[in-house]
Amino acid sequence: MTPLAARLAALRQALPPATRLLAVSKGQPAAAIREAVAAGQRSFGESRLQEAVAKQAELVDLEPLDWHFIGRLQANKARGVLRAFTTIHGLDSLPLAQRLARIAAEERCSPVVFCQVKLRPDPAKTGFDPQELREHWSALRQLEPLRLQGLMTIAPLGLSTAAQRQLFADCAALAADLGVPELSMGMSADWREAAAAGSTWVRIGSALFGPRPGS
Repeated sequence: MTPLAARLAALRQALPPATRLLAVSKGQPAAAIREAVAAGQRSFGESRLQEAVAKQAELVDLEPLDWHFIGRLQANKARGVLRAFTTIHGLDSLPLAQRLARIAAEERCSPVVFCQVKLRPDPAKTGFDPQELREHWSALRQLEPLRLQGLMTIAPLGLSTAAQRQLFADCAALAADLGVPELSMGMSADWREAAAAGSTWVRIGSALFGPRPGS
C-alpha cells in the first residue's frame, strides 16, 4: 500500500458513515489523482478551471470521475465550469445563480449546487449572509435546472476548536431550517469538528495528498 493509499484508508475509517470524502486535488498532478483512484477514491475537488480541464484530459482513460468545483466561481467562467464539473460548492450570490441556471439550461445539464454561507466575519471569504440567503431562498429554489442540495461554509482562520464546532452547528441548523440535506463543511484542519456536526462532504487536500508540489 502506498503512503497516499494508507492515508486514504485511515481517513475513510475515521469518517462517520454519512460523511463522504472529497479529495481536494487542486495543485496536485494528475498522477496523484490516478493513484488515489487506484485506491478507490472517485470524488475530487478543483478550484481552477484550466488546471482541472487539463487533468481531466490526462485521466480520460479512467472511468468517469466525480468532479466538484470548490473555488470562487467567476461569472465569466460559468460555462466552462458547468461543462467540466457536476457539483459546484461555492454559489455566493443570486445573480451568479441566475447566470448558472441560464447557462445550465443551454448546456442541458443539471448541476448539484451548494450555497456558500458566511456565518462569521471573514474578509478573505465570500458568501451569503444568513438573512440574505433566507430572503433569496424562494428565488434560488426556483432556478431550474440547478439542483440546490445544500450549504457550504469555511471556518475563518484562528478559530478555537469550540468556535469551529459552533460554526458548523450553526450551518447545520440553517440547512435544516431551509430544508436541504447536504452540508459541505470541514477541511484538513477541522474536518473532525465538521463531521461531528453532520457534514456530508469534507474537503481534504493536504491531509490526504501531502503538501502541494512547489509549496
